Parts: sequence; C-alpha cells; structure tokens
Amino acid sequence: MATALWRKLNLKAKKSKSERKEKDTTQALPQIEVPSSLTVKQLADMLQVEPVKVIKQLMRKGIMVGVNQAIDFDTIAAVTTDFGYQSQRKAKSESMVYVGKAKGKKLETRPPVVTVMGHVDHGKTTLLDAIRKTNVTAREVGAITQHIGAYQCTLDERKITFLDTPGHEAFTAMRARGARVTDIVVLVVAADDGVMPQTVEAIDHAKAAKVPIIVAINKIDKADANPDLAKQQLADLELVIEEWGGDIVCVPISAKKKEGISDLLENIFLVADILELKANPKRAAEGAVIEARLDRTKGSLATLLVQNGTLEVGDVIVAGNVWGKIKAMFNEQGEQIRKAEASTPVEVLGLSGVPDSGNIFKVAADEHEAQSIVKRQKATVPQ
Repeated sequence: MATALWRKLNLKAKKSKSERKEKDTTQALPQIEVPSSLTVKQLADMLQVEPVKVIKQLMRKGIMVGVNQAIDFDTIAAVTTDFGYQSQRKAKSESMVYVGKAKGKKLETRPPVVTVMGHVDHGKTTLLDAIRKTNVTAREVGAITQHIGAYQCTLDERKITFLDTPGHEAFTAMRARGARVTDIVVLVVAADDGVMPQTVEAIDHAKAAKVPIIVAINKIDKADANPDLAKQQLADLELVIEEWGGDIVCVPISAKKKEGISDLLENIFLVADILELKANPKRAAEGAVIEARLDRTKGSLATLLVQNGTLEVGDVIVAGNVWGKIKAMFNEQGEQIRKAEASTPVEVLGLSGVPDSGNIFKVAADEHEAQSIVKRQKATVPQ
C-alpha cells in the first residue's frame, strides 16, 4: 500500500511540475489583446503574416475556413500560440471596430491572376506554352497568335489568368506605381539546376509583395534531375514545402512533356479558394496597365487587367497621364469583345497616348472629367 501511495504522490508531483513548466512557458509568451471574434485576414494582419499561413495552421487543427470567415476567441488563442503569442481577450468596451466591407451579395468570385517566375532557362516560357496549348479546345493551336501580355486558361469551367510578361516587371515597375496585379506566384525551379540567382530574386519579389508562392519543380524527366536538392535549397531560403512539414505547395512537372500541368492548375485553384478572391461586377471598372505600345496603324494599344468592376466599350478611362474613350476591346485571340469582368486581360484601342506598365486605370464619368483629372495630375506631378 505504501508503495502504491508513493507512486501516486510521485505521479502527482511530476504532473504538477509539468503543469508549472507549461504554465511558465505560456506566461513567457508575449501577450496580444484580441476581440472575441476576428476574420482570418484580420488575425493574419495582427500577427503580421500572410493569411495563407494562418489558414494552414487552422487546417492542421481540422478547421477549414476561408480568408474572410470569422473565428472565435478559443480558435484565435490556439493559432496565436502557434505563432508565439498568448491571446488576451479585449474588454467588451474596447472591442475593435471594423469598417464594413461591400455587401456580400454584390461580390462574386473572380479568377486568380498568376505570374510565373524563375531563373532563365528553367522553363517559364515552356510552361506557359504548355498551359496555353493544353487549354486549346476546338481551336487550332496556330490560331493563338496574339501577344497581349496576359491570357486566360480554363479547367473544369474555372478560369486562371496568367501574366505572360517578364516576371520582374510584374513586381518592380508595377509596385513602384502602386499596382498589385498578381494573386499567386508560380516559382519555376529546374530539377537539374536547383536554386539560381534569379530564383532568389523572384522569391524576394514575391515575399516583398506578400504574394503566396507555389513551387513548380520542372524538368523532372531529365536523367540528372535532383528534385530533393532543389527542395532543400528552397528550405534554406525559408520556403519549406508541405511534404517536409512546411506550408509551400510544391508540384513536380515536366513542361516539355506536359506532365503535371493539370495538377499544377488544380493547386492554383486550391490556393485561390483559400484566398477567397472577390470582385463586384456591377461597379465601374478599375485595374492596371500590363503593357502598352504605339502601333503605326492603330495608334496606342494598351493591355489592361480589369481588377474590379466591368469594363465596357465606350467607357472613358484615365491611366496615369493618359485618357481616352475605349473604341474597341480584344481578347488574347484577337477577337473583339464588348465587355470584360474582373481578372480579364484585354487589349484596348482609343487612348490619347501610351501609358506606363503599372499605371492604375479607372473609369471617369465622361471625357470632360477625364481631361480634368489628367490636367490636375500633370500640374501636380513633375514631368
């Protein structure tokens, strides 16, 4: 009996010691005050991390939510602990007040906008061509002749918009002018080369823009392919793939042989679903200039990416110090279209000049207002 009692007391002492240790560890964590409810996006902003990382932690706990869904205090507390903080509930009188967003019934899901980046010769162009050709249905491959800097592909009736421009341009010049055009970066890394200087540059651009990254390890069909080395090199750059316990989606592909393309597209949709990308098709359009040029016969041609609202032929727009009434719009097949909704790339005709890549465009009430806006901008911005 004495032995049994000793064991019981010893077990209790160990348990008490363990509880004290756990309590001390918890108390050592820095505290943050949070309200009784937050959306995933609000919590991510508070923790200064990407929403995808919060969603990944919730998924590991068996909780499936989107970026704009609310979670309760207990769930918030569990997640903040994972990120090294202890949550303290805010007093009701101090609860945060959040500005109301657009009504949900006005918002509709929009396609993700994807930029493919990576080191030269790692297969970015081959991948884009493979996606484009895989997506051709009831149309000859040769019919796709237009290059407007972006194009859409469809899988199972869902669209993805790919920016077919130099990867750095999508971030440097555009970000400098205030435009964020990319929702997701697909980082192409060759299985035979691994991480190279431009790979690191692409990662830095994506991180600076806080854009989620999907890794596509290309050229897996080559005899000297070493995908594990590429994964380790990425981990050294703090891009730890899911199968190694991280939160980076990684898809093995062969762009040359068109292997793994469908899997890559499906993973893009998965990340897009987590991001809950929305737009309001009923409002006036706004977006960004992807590229622009002067055609000797047609005049100014600009590729626009509609990011919100619906752009229509006849709309008057302002982009930087350029304005104009849209006379015609074309899709990537060179077909004339009358309107373009969010995430749709279009080439437009009718601008007064050639805008810069990354210029934000907005619809003006009429030509008089557009001219006035440009005049004011020219007066205040040094030329």
